[in-house]
Amino acid sequence: MARPEQVLVLEPQHELKFRGPFTDVVTANLKLTNPTDRNVCFKVKTTAPRRYCVRPNSGIIDAGTSINVSVMLQPFDYDPNEKSKHKFMVLSMLAPYDMTDMEGVWKEAKPEELMDSKLRCAFEMPLENDKAHEPESYHTVHSSTSSVKTEYASLPVASSASLDDGEGKKIMEEYKRLQADVQRLREENKQIRENDGLRKRKLAAAAADSSPSSSVMASLATRDEGLSTRVVALCVLFFVIGVIIGKLAL
Repeated sequence: MARPEQVLVLEPQHELKFRGPFTDVVTANLKLTNPTDRNVCFKVKTTAPRRYCVRPNSGIIDAGTSINVSVMLQPFDYDPNEKSKHKFMVLSMLAPYDMTDMEGVWKEAKPEELMDSKLRCAFEMPLENDKAHEPESYHTVHSSTSSVKTEYASLPVASSASLDDGEGKKIMEEYKRLQADVQRLREENKQIRENDGLRKRKLAAAAADSSPSSSVMASLATRDEGLSTRVVALCVLFFVIGVIIGKLAL
């Protein structure tokens, strides 16, 4: 005579999944629900009793209630080429109204009173894509942070140690602004030198048509004007460098 259909509702219904790595105990949960108006006895069996620990492995589920069963796989050397042949069976039967000894009930149960459900065991290893990766935005922030740290490493130790993030940011912004000013002064100084050379050539051409004394005076005036321009540019440059050093030394 065929066994009656299982009255318990199993979650999951057909397969218990154990996710590695299997260097430690891995637990899968099995939920048993009794939708009937009778108490139901259950018992969990497996084809590999030495590899699993089941809590609880038997008991009574009251009418209209559920119970969670923890199936704990013991650590082992996982071989991805070996498919799991382990299986579980959930046996159940309607609890007698006058039940006093559960073990006695199972021993005296008739085959036509027993119901069963079978579940396969599946072993899974985490995929490479499932591992925690740093998002692209983090890499970008990390790279920019590294460059800032490199720039700070060039500062004196006492100064960099005494600066917090806000002060450091302000100094870096001012440092970049001063760099731009220095570059602008260099361009202006270059333009001044070019204009100075042009004036020298014009004065030399004019001096060729005048007296010797006039030529000498024009040359001296031109040299003095160029020298004055260079002195002013160098003073400005040294002042800017002094300001940078003073800021970093505070």
